[in-house]
Amino acid sequence: MEDRKKAILAKESYNVYDIAEIVRILRSENGCPWDKVQTHSSIRQDMIEEAYEVVEAIDCDSAEMLREELGDVMLQAVFHTVIEEEKGEFTLDDVADELCKKLIVRHPHVFGDVQADTVDKVLTNWDAIKKETKGQETYTDTLESVPKNFPALMRAQKLGKRAARAGIDFDAESFEIYDAIGKALEAVKAAEADKKEASADLGKLLLLCANLARRLGCDAEEALADSCKDFIKRFKELEEKNEKLSDLSASELYPY
Repeated sequence: MEDRKKAILAKESYNVYDIAEIVRILRSENGCPWDKVQTHSSIRQDMIEEAYEVVEAIDCDSAEMLREELGDVMLQAVFHTVIEEEKGEFTLDDVADELCKKLIVRHPHVFGDVQADTVDKVLTNWDAIKKETKGQETYTDTLESVPKNFPALMRAQKLGKRAARAGIDFDAESFEIYDAIGKALEAVKAAEADKKEASADLGKLLLLCANLARRLGCDAEEALADSCKDFIKRFKELEEKNEKLSDLSASELYPY
């Protein structure tokens, strides 16, 4: 183990295999007390948080920040792989091998004879290949494959998108979705006294709103995130201009 440590320390630059070697050293008998007791479950949340930090780096348009955050995501991927390596299940090379094969199979228009000269054709082929390779026999299988731990708005929008690809969607030439949202809102108002029923109706309303975002070509998660940012900005302005916030009406904080 000492020789492995010295070999790592002697390097002037590192690659992805060095990440795995460092994690192995950290998880060794004489390694780090924290690292060597971690499991998939214990570091599960870290992967989610690091992914969000990558998104923040993209939003900040910072190459330096993005490089660092991508490294943190890479560490999470390697850490989980090393845990499985210890069990004899798979290695980093196995992960890379499966990924490369998947990319080749899902791009037959690049690596094969399939013709796909538009984005729509590419996506149609991608969905068909994904459905086949994952053993999804029905459209319901494709909906059930959307991760349950996605943020709810994101999951709702993806479910609607997959349902639309199966052939069920709101009429693009009418205001059908707006009518549905209006009816859902009325249902929430009518059920206001019954918390359980109101919650169910509110969920339907939010599902419809997420799919309105999809129909408009917007991202529901991003739209709500932007509104939250604007909400804080408006609140700050009101607080700076008014000594007593309780004297203000809600319409000043929620302008429409």
